[in-house]
Amino acid sequence: MTLQETLGLVRPHLLELQPYSSARDEFDQSQVVEPYVYLDANENPFNTGFNRYPDPYQLEVKKKLSTLKGIPENQIFIGNGSDEAIDLVIRLFCENEDNIVITAPTYGMYKVSAEINKIKIRSIPLTADFQLEGDPGSGKIIFLCSPNNPSGNLIDVMPVLKSFNGIVVVDEAYIDFTTSPSLIKQIENFPNLIVLQTLSKAWGLAGLRLGMAFAHPQVISLLNKIKPPYNISDAAQRLALQALAGNEQKNKWVKEIIAERNRVAKELSKLSSVNKVFPSDANFLLVRIDRAGEVYKKLITNHIVVRDRSQVKRCEDCLRITIGTTEENDQLLNALKTLQ
Repeated sequence: MTLQETLGLVRPHLLELQPYSSARDEFDQSQVVEPYVYLDANENPFNTGFNRYPDPYQLEVKKKLSTLKGIPENQIFIGNGSDEAIDLVIRLFCENEDNIVITAPTYGMYKVSAEINKIKIRSIPLTADFQLEGDPGSGKIIFLCSPNNPSGNLIDVMPVLKSFNGIVVVDEAYIDFTTSPSLIKQIENFPNLIVLQTLSKAWGLAGLRLGMAFAHPQVISLLNKIKPPYNISDAAQRLALQALAGNEQKNKWVKEIIAERNRVAKELSKLSSVNKVFPSDANFLLVRIDRAGEVYKKLITNHIVVRDRSQVKRCEDCLRITIGTTEENDQLLNALKTLQ
């Protein structure tokens, strides 16, 4: 799909929308070399450390991400979690009789965001091993989570990218836990591709609520046009910059989590109550176990909380288990052994 075809999918009135212009939009702070007296934004003048509005476009954070991801700053959008980016993408492209395509099972916010915006949803069941099979058909947007949540496996996205005549959103929240490369470099070849990532998982910043969308610069420009003016707090931007300086620490965490994932999967497979441990490229395992709902409740009495996914399509009798520290994982394994 060409760039012009991609932009042709945007809700027409948004192309002409005049976005809200904040005080920080009208004054280019990047050119400041000497202190200024700021009397433009109706802020409290007394310094609390947070009395000034934050950078509305998170330029310093994007500069750091650009270096880490190897992608230009103008191809990066930062949202209040990936959930904000999901909602904005739907609002940018969908209206009236449009529909989005999702897989089953997958991350639940694609469906919720579509329902909030009164957009129709077409759900495609994944195969028994959680893969896409056949042509996904038509739609304004297709959301693909890879590695997938709650199954943990990578999904072959390239056939969809080559054939789908709409926006292809690939959610890579768990991409750090696999050896498969990110699709962000494919943006050059597919202007209709939007890649989502997050700082919540590998970077350990779930409490900050910082998500990223990578796309063609003109798509990013449109997302910036329709977002709230100050969607990322100054505190979150500062803490993100501190964390992003610790790439080696992030890589160390990822290595440890993968090693624990492999160990826990091996130990779980030895339990007579466990029927299957699904292959995972994420920081969790999907486990088919006898009496999943009952086991879930008994684990809670042992002060261990996992996720009961047994009511989700293709995940019958399954628990989703996040990989914790070695001590936490041992506590889980010991509890499951006593419940057999």
